[in-house]
This record gives sequence, C-alpha cells and structure tokens, in this order.
Amino acid sequence: EESSNGWQRAEVIRLEQDVFTALAGSGKLYVYKTDGFWSQIKSAGSAIYASRLYLNQYSKSHPERLAQNKPGGPIIRGNVYIHPTASIDSTAVLGPNVSIGEGVTVGAGVRVRESIVLHGASLHDHTCVLNTIVGWDSTIGRWARVEGTPSDPNPNDPYAKIDSETLFRDGRLTPSITILGCSVTIPAEVVILNSIVLPHKELSRSYKNQIIL
Repeated sequence: EESSNGWQRAEVIRLEQDVFTALAGSGKLYVYKTDGFWSQIKSAGSAIYASRLYLNQYSKSHPERLAQNKPGGPIIRGNVYIHPTASIDSTAVLGPNVSIGEGVTVGAGVRVRESIVLHGASLHDHTCVLNTIVGWDSTIGRWARVEGTPSDPNPNDPYAKIDSETLFRDGRLTPSITILGCSVTIPAEVVILNSIVLPHKELSRSYKNQIIL
C-alpha cells in the first residue's frame, strides 16, 4: 500500500500477468482439465448468466433444490430457486432462470424472469422484473416494470465467453442488465430500464439508460 495525501491505495495484482507468469517460469503451475462448466464473472450481466448455469446444473444433479408447480403455489416456468423463507403469492409467475433469496416477498400477479432477487426484497403486486438483480431489502412498487438487456455469449459457440463490455460506449451507458443496490425504493407505476441504481436511493420517476448516484 502507498500513502498519498492521507489515502491508502491498494496495489493491483493481475492474475494472468503477475501470478501465472511467475509460476509458469518456476515450473510450479499445473493444469486441471474438467468437463464441467465454468464461466467468467467480469460484469454484472455475467452474474445472471452464471446463475442460469447453476440452476441448469441443479435440474440435473439436485432437482429437489428447485421449485415445482404445486397446488396453491406460484406458477413455475423452467428452473427456479426459491428460499424456504420467501413468501410468494400463488398468482405470481416465476422463471425461467430465477433465484429468490431469503425473506423475499412477491405479491399477486408479479412476473419475474432471468433475474436474481436478493434477501429481504419486496416485489409488490403486478410488478414485472426482467433481466435484473434486485438488491437486498429493496422495494418495487405496484405495477412498476424493472428491466435490463441481457449480455449472453453466443449460444452456438461452445467456447464463447461474455464480453467485458465497457460501462460507456460513445458517451452513453452500454445497455446491460438493470441493477438495484441494497435498500432501493422504486415507486409504483414507473419503468426502470437498463439502469444502475446505487444503494439507499428512493426514486420518484422512470429512468432509462442511466446510473443513478
């Protein structure tokens, strides 16, 4: 660490250049080959993609971990994980590729697809959440729509990987998934599209392609 004007700056270590190169030169670097899946997580959008891979793996190896359609329960489409403490209205439609965390509340008529909803979040009646990460203890009001743009790799390329998109392109925010930080409040009947909302924000209107500080 270097001290400059009272601030402490941590030195950056690049895994490929600083660690692997030195190990390879010493003859102490080895390779483990596996047929299992792996995925880079270099962007927020890749988190949803990685979640999809895990849910698909669970469907093969641990199907009991995934939610099933049951009388009096929500409508499940595809692979969905619901924490046992979550409260889901029977008229909600979840999936495919949805993860619902601890203590989450999902109201009547809610639609969630390709999203991660973290613990303590509340989705009020008739909200629509697509390609989004909903942060801890966040609230989405009635009839609101929160949507992002997926950034999936090419499904026809077995060696494809998620591009590490820059945050901005041509002076504009690159369309990606929508992210709500912890304790964010979205009012009723608004649309949040391709945006990043930092923690502890209480919004009052719709936003598109913005970072809300």
